[in-house]
Amino acid sequence: MAMLDRLTGRIHPALAFRRALQLSDSGKPAESFALMGIAARAGIVEAQYRVGRCYLEGTGVPPSHSEGARWLRRAADRGSPDAQALLAALCVAGVAGQEADAGSEGLFDRNSLREPDFAAALDLARKAAESGSATGQALLGYILSKGPDAMRDLDAAHGWYEKSAAAGCPEGCLGLALSLVRLRQPEQGSRIAAEVRRAADAGLPTAIYLLAILTEHGMGVPVDLEAAHKLYQDAAERGLASAQFRLGLALIEGGLADRDAVAGEAWMRRAALAGNVDAAYRVGELYSGGGLRDYAEAAAWYRRAADGGHQPAARALASLYLSGNGVAQDAEEGTRLLRAAAARGNRESQVDLANLVLEGAGEPDDGISVAGWFGATASSGDLVAAFNLGLCFAEGIGVGKDQERAAHWMARAAEGVAEAQYMYARMLQDGRGMIADQRQARIWFERAAKAGIVDAQVALAEMLYSGRGGERSFVTAAHLFKQAAATGHAGAMFAIGALYEAGQGLSLDHKAAQKWFEAAAERGHGHAQLMLGRYLSTGIAGEHDSAAARIWLERAAAHGVQEAAEELAET
Repeated sequence: MAMLDRLTGRIHPALAFRRALQLSDSGKPAESFALMGIAARAGIVEAQYRVGRCYLEGTGVPPSHSEGARWLRRAADRGSPDAQALLAALCVAGVAGQEADAGSEGLFDRNSLREPDFAAALDLARKAAESGSATGQALLGYILSKGPDAMRDLDAAHGWYEKSAAAGCPEGCLGLALSLVRLRQPEQGSRIAAEVRRAADAGLPTAIYLLAILTEHGMGVPVDLEAAHKLYQDAAERGLASAQFRLGLALIEGGLADRDAVAGEAWMRRAALAGNVDAAYRVGELYSGGGLRDYAEAAAWYRRAADGGHQPAARALASLYLSGNGVAQDAEEGTRLLRAAAARGNRESQVDLANLVLEGAGEPDDGISVAGWFGATASSGDLVAAFNLGLCFAEGIGVGKDQERAAHWMARAAEGVAEAQYMYARMLQDGRGMIADQRQARIWFERAAKAGIVDAQVALAEMLYSGRGGERSFVTAAHLFKQAAATGHAGAMFAIGALYEAGQGLSLDHKAAQKWFEAAAERGHGHAQLMLGRYLSTGIAGEHDSAAARIWLERAAAHGVQEAAEELAET
């Protein structure tokens, strides 16, 4: 038989080509390729196309993108629509271009990828499409709809998709469905679903995934969660990363099928390793906040997602670097990651970077960027941005200090941001950027206090105690101080001690006063340390301890409390 094959090649290329087809059908790719090469070198166009396919797929010969493209170019130049369509696809993928047959130095280089060559692809796809190739028509539709802006012609793309779909091309069906979605015609829902199903039935993973989405949400087809789950599974098993991500999410969260966190994580990992950055971020979240709790592992997955441009992942990774969880603490790297995510428009990262800048971290240019980000969004009505812009003007970050403008933006933000309500109240109380107004300050402190701002609760309590901006109320002041003290606010604890000592708003109770002074003193409150020292020195609450009293007075003096220093000098 081997001798017959050699003789066939010598007698006539056409006979070699027919024998090559027979060997290919018999599962003998190496023998088939040898004869196919004879036919291709003799100029048989179909043989040239098939040789190109063999090189691309590594069938009967070591794989080579460049050599495959070279043979496809020969067939395409001689009018093969199949070769033109496939070569166009390679140009879009960056595997081939105008220079594909320039040389053979990359003969066995499988990974000689370049930038997409849409110009070459457009020419080839148009030739294939006009010759009647359904695949070429689908590809031409893709280039006209997804290529560079200068090439785009969505109406023409829709027409080519329709021709391709009419010929039964799965890619054309999928392209037509997506083009119909673009037209936003509700009455086309059933047709969109039908075209997606045709592509899915042909085994296109992307179409199977899209059909799963339609089935899950009842778009053009009845809702069927069980069927949607099976479709996601099918697309995931075919290697589609987006389907693997959705399947993993469904198994972790439930909704489509019974929960299975282990299987869900496994699918999520597969999607992440296949390049799905959302999946990599979610795996990182599982390790940073879930039951798995492994910050080093979380950092690795966040890094994978961040390197792919995922901004929330970059922010999460920055947080780990700033805190030193799972990675060596590196404020510079954390700030760099925040800066990169913020520059891409991630609002949370912008706020985080702004907070670092307000604390004196970052680089000089960061302040300018921060002010610019917040200025643009604040003008469009974003209240959080208005709050941060007010802080920039108040502190002179990226802009010149301007208390009037700070007050203007803080007032805007106070309409819906609790922290801004507190800051605006402070500005009204102190007369910064406006005429002082104690009554208005009290109103805004009250709004911020009701929103849970602890410092606002303390400030309002102080105004109620002193009667500034309205009536005095020792009882309400005591209630607010206790609310703040419950969160660990040392100043509020000291105030409660003082109220118990004076019997104002609370019953006179020296033991209770000493307890609250002690709680505040242990948190570093200087005046509470002074009072605790006095209580222990005199034994007014029933406990006398001169040694402990001296220690607390010394601590108070170290905090700059002059009365404590004077009392120590007298002993």
